[in-house]
Amino acid sequence: AAVTGGRRAGPAMGPPEEPLPPGLPGLPSLPSLPRNICDVAQGERPGSCCGTAMAGFRTSKYHPPEWHRRNARIYNRACSVGEESERGRAEAERLSGQAAACAHRAQERSKTALAQRLQDIHFWRVELQKEVMELDAETDLLAAQKLRLERTLDATEVPYGVVTDNLQCRERRQPPDLVADEVERQLLKEADLIRNIRDLLKRTIIQATNQICSNRIQKEFCELDWSDKVQTYHIDDKCVSYNNDSTDIQSHPSSVKFEENSSTPKTWAQFSHDNISSAEQEKLASVQLRSLINNIIHDVSEDLRMQRAAVNEAFDNHCRQLDDAKLRLQQHLEKILQDIGEEEANIVALKKAIRDKETHLKVAQTRLYDRSFRPNIELCKDEPQFRLVSEVEELTVFIEALKRKLMESEQCLKNLEETRMKLEKEIAVKTNSIFIDREKCMTFRIRYPVDLEVASYK
Repeated sequence: AAVTGGRRAGPAMGPPEEPLPPGLPGLPSLPSLPRNICDVAQGERPGSCCGTAMAGFRTSKYHPPEWHRRNARIYNRACSVGEESERGRAEAERLSGQAAACAHRAQERSKTALAQRLQDIHFWRVELQKEVMELDAETDLLAAQKLRLERTLDATEVPYGVVTDNLQCRERRQPPDLVADEVERQLLKEADLIRNIRDLLKRTIIQATNQICSNRIQKEFCELDWSDKVQTYHIDDKCVSYNNDSTDIQSHPSSVKFEENSSTPKTWAQFSHDNISSAEQEKLASVQLRSLINNIIHDVSEDLRMQRAAVNEAFDNHCRQLDDAKLRLQQHLEKILQDIGEEEANIVALKKAIRDKETHLKVAQTRLYDRSFRPNIELCKDEPQFRLVSEVEELTVFIEALKRKLMESEQCLKNLEETRMKLEKEIAVKTNSIFIDREKCMTFRIRYPVDLEVASYK
């Protein structure tokens, strides 16, 4: 072995052969090199036949077959890499197309779903807005009915004051006329009716107030739902308007999730449906309550009007009875006064008759007295004596009878005077009762409201 430049030269060893790439199925094989070029014995190196002329040059060189094989491998690899790149580009182009088509379809489907969702939101928003407006209008109508109830309740204060005043005034009647008559029974019935009416109106006012509160609470629920629908509609409408050319789109990876408190489409629709259903129920209850209020105001007004007419009729009848009683008492008083006058004249006549008869008696007694002084035989029981005695006896009887009659007449006059006083007192009592019933009670009842139903609108 020869050494060149301090380097030991051994048998020439070719570089290790690189493994050929495996053939890819479906690809045409490269044309093979000429056999006389490639068919070289493996491990064959230039021998020492070159002699000393090759001294100083590198002896481990590639042979042409090796060079050709290496180039062939490079060509094959380049072809394989190119074909793989071409396949990758085709696959990438196909995948890009599929991704673009899928993204476009997904975006269109999402846009369609959002548009459908907008229609659903718009539907429920319109329905909720309609319910809010109708419930608000119904609440205003119910509030107006409540105001009518309050005005009706205020209007009952005057009738109750009138009835109370009538009862108090009639308590000032004098004892002979202080009786529990038909007027008092009707007044007590009217007072009870007004108290019952006031209690009914107060309960109805409380019921109307509670219904108004329920309407407003349900209206607030619907308004909150409607507000959420409006906000959601603007959000989804904004989402529909987004496209790939929008400038305000950003990447939000954390938004790709479902919130724990998210609702389902069924529960979402059911929530609005329940709100609308509850609003309809409250609205129906409000309508029914308004109708009930109308009926209550009409009925209590009619009942009070009928009772007022009954009380007025009782007053009229009682006043007519009092007038008749007073007229009869006055007629009796006139007769009694006439009797008193006649009786007084009779007493005067009796007294005059008694005086006259006493004068006659005195004359007769004087005659008898004087004749008792006749002397001796002249004191005779003659005819004049018998006549005078008889006259005295007759005059005495008549005077006693006249005195008795005078006493009877005086007693009769006294009875007539007592009767006159009683009649005058009864007439005064009747006059006082007529004044209380007609001038006090019936005049004060003019302030009685004509109609509670009309008063409820004032």
